[in-house]
Amino acid sequence: MATDLGELLVPYMPTIRVPRTGDRVFKSECAFSYDSPESEGGLYVCMNTFLGFGREHVERHYRKTGQSVYMHLKRTVKERATGAAGGAVPRRRNGKVFLDLELNRDFNGEDYEYEDEAKLVIFPDHYEIPLPNIEELPALVTIACDAVLNAASAYKKQEPDSWEEELQVSRHARSLRQQDNGVRIPPSGWKCAKCEMRENLWLNLTDGSVLCGKWFFDGSGGNGHALDNYRETNFPLAVKMDTITPDGADIYSFEEEEAVLDPQISDHLSHFGIDMLKMNKTENGHTDNLVQRRVSEWEVIQEAGQKLKAVYGSGYTGIKNLGNSAYISTTMQVLFSVPEFQRAYVGSLQRIFDYSPLDPSQDFATQMAKLGHGLLSGLYAKPPMKSELIEQVMKEEYKKQQAGISPRMFKSLVSRGHPEFSSNRQQDAQEFLLHLINLIERNSVGSENPSDVFRYLVEERVQCCQSRKVRYTQRVDYLVQLPAPIEAASNREELIAYDAKRREAEETMSAPPEPVRARIPFTACLQALTEPQNVLDFWSSALQAKSAGVKTCRFATFPEYLIVQIKKFTFGVDWVPKKLDVAIDVPDFLDLNRLRATGLQSGEEELPDLTPPIVSPEDTRDNSMSNSTDSPEIDESSVMQLAEMGFPLEACRKAVYYTGNMGAEMAFNWLIAHMEEPDFAEPLAVPSFLEPDPISEAVASPLDNQPPEESIAILTSMGFPRQHTIRALRTTNNNLERALDWIFTHPESEEEPEEVSDVDDALHNDHGPPSTNGNSDPTLSPDTDASGPRVRDGPGRYELFAFISHMGESTMSGHYVCHIKKEGRWVIYNDHKVSLSERPPKDLGYIYFYHRLSSC
Repeated sequence: MATDLGELLVPYMPTIRVPRTGDRVFKSECAFSYDSPESEGGLYVCMNTFLGFGREHVERHYRKTGQSVYMHLKRTVKERATGAAGGAVPRRRNGKVFLDLELNRDFNGEDYEYEDEAKLVIFPDHYEIPLPNIEELPALVTIACDAVLNAASAYKKQEPDSWEEELQVSRHARSLRQQDNGVRIPPSGWKCAKCEMRENLWLNLTDGSVLCGKWFFDGSGGNGHALDNYRETNFPLAVKMDTITPDGADIYSFEEEEAVLDPQISDHLSHFGIDMLKMNKTENGHTDNLVQRRVSEWEVIQEAGQKLKAVYGSGYTGIKNLGNSAYISTTMQVLFSVPEFQRAYVGSLQRIFDYSPLDPSQDFATQMAKLGHGLLSGLYAKPPMKSELIEQVMKEEYKKQQAGISPRMFKSLVSRGHPEFSSNRQQDAQEFLLHLINLIERNSVGSENPSDVFRYLVEERVQCCQSRKVRYTQRVDYLVQLPAPIEAASNREELIAYDAKRREAEETMSAPPEPVRARIPFTACLQALTEPQNVLDFWSSALQAKSAGVKTCRFATFPEYLIVQIKKFTFGVDWVPKKLDVAIDVPDFLDLNRLRATGLQSGEEELPDLTPPIVSPEDTRDNSMSNSTDSPEIDESSVMQLAEMGFPLEACRKAVYYTGNMGAEMAFNWLIAHMEEPDFAEPLAVPSFLEPDPISEAVASPLDNQPPEESIAILTSMGFPRQHTIRALRTTNNNLERALDWIFTHPESEEEPEEVSDVDDALHNDHGPPSTNGNSDPTLSPDTDASGPRVRDGPGRYELFAFISHMGESTMSGHYVCHIKKEGRWVIYNDHKVSLSERPPKDLGYIYFYHRLSSC
């Protein structure tokens, strides 16, 4: 038999590989579906590429690649047997088979056992060889099989690359001796025992002293008294006061000089009178006994206490939480409730799968189609069998929810290279939505772009207050950021009274009052959106000098689907986003037609089309050490504030300059976003925006300033002509944002040099076939200018069909759920749990989604 197996495998030996360092073995998830070893058909792992495939997709991979040898993995989950003897049945019978395969968390390990099976399968004849079969298989095959079976999860290999380092338990935690000195920490009103600082306070876990920290790069400030105390006493552990919540706290070890874990933190805090279960952070950074407000928010948004009816089937599939991944789950649930996304990815499923690359795990369209099919097929949201329901009723329990799908492969792909989304921390759903739209734009060149339904044009009207002349420009946007003006709250008197009681409680160190949530009319939010805004450092082309200017914004077009984000988050003194505790009466129906832009009005005079004086890069370098009046104006106070945080001085200058001197907060965000750039700390070189001479541009070598093909693709995917896009990029030194502004302010001209077009066509043909642009989509508005971006204009009347809600203090923590209206009823999606909603909390939402009403 050994000889027979050896001879059988000889033709395939060159294709069988042993996983090397860096190879990822996908033995828990199919590349095209959410089949796993626990699925009915098990999972097939290619012994050459180590990609996993479900039973329905392994044939496709065989036909495309010719790889014939696969390892078939099958796990059977059984309810644990209990008998008269009490039966200590092992949880897993074949422990060595799937050594590093994660257990299904949906099944309690005490009640279920796992029976694993592995075998080699040779295609196309489906010849099966049971494993382990060490004596009968060739040595190479045995080594390869053993390596695959014992390989770490494909996703575990990525964890060390995450930003987030795993904290270690402090060596002082278990042996910490606390002084019995009678110190009791009040619930609020803390300040440093050696100065008047009320921010960045640390509680020493040995003596109970509350002292300020030092000035850190993140903006939190102090005089270093906590560190001085350690140097005097050698008391090693301290906890940051404004981080204590029922979930834990930030702990620092002075002796170990790093953040640490303390498994006994609850007991250590209790020694000084602090009950962790009653602690929660407030908007001002303090931790108070305000758990009632946030518990209320969590209960209301998740509809806790309601007997929600679970729903199953197509469109009602949940998504498992991978650990702070709800921002992804809720966003994707809403997007795949939009018909255009369903059509683009699920409707084209077979075409996308058939033309997928050899590694479909790294293909955006494939993973989008896979996720959409997983959510809409109903294969992973099957209702329990009738016998299971009867058994659960008899046992008076309900253990098994719908399985849902686990989007590990999707998250790995869309977050690749992003410092925040690739981490295991909670993120802002709005930021992820825009990130995803950007990925869709980049991957939809030459094909249907479903994000077209969100794109619209904003008209910006800027008026010089002195000359009264105006300038109209347009920009592309995908969502409306709606302000939440606290001053317009309908319960303002209650808020004022609460604030007075809160301050009094802080001064007397007594228990804080019951919090009051601001209630803001939706009309007040719209009013705040449309009010004129002052333009900082406005340069009037009419006066040839700086002047006062005001800007107003209106809708130049209305999108087919309108996304409205409530601006609930602001930055605290520690640069952490804090959430405003507001409720807004968001309407089910919305009419924005009165906000339609009107363009240049009769009697208005346009500002001259002149550019402000700009210092060229050469002049900037020559005068970098001088005080020339031609140097760019930079707010030096903001520069120094950022430099004190530890950033390079030149990087701080660039951050303040490129954010328009709008303050340290905006500049700090710029620094964080550009830290990885190679020229991050190089001196500021102000680019020139002067209009190039068309003649000299045509004569110059076309290879001197050929824009990156990726930048061209992004702009052409918005519907701009390719030649106009290239000219805009060249004019603005390949800066995408400035190129987009240039396109809007410089309509396409018939007088563009033919030489440029001809040369570019030749260059473009080297890269492949030209992308399709223009308004080829029959659903686009016939009034849309062919030289403008692809928008679907129509009436500004909408109906609410979904909203995403956030629970917690900031975008960096908490949880998300979404509510979607399907078949005339609201459905709540809370991770893998999908149920009919009884009381959708529309007033506490964060991002709202509207679809356009058809014209009457």
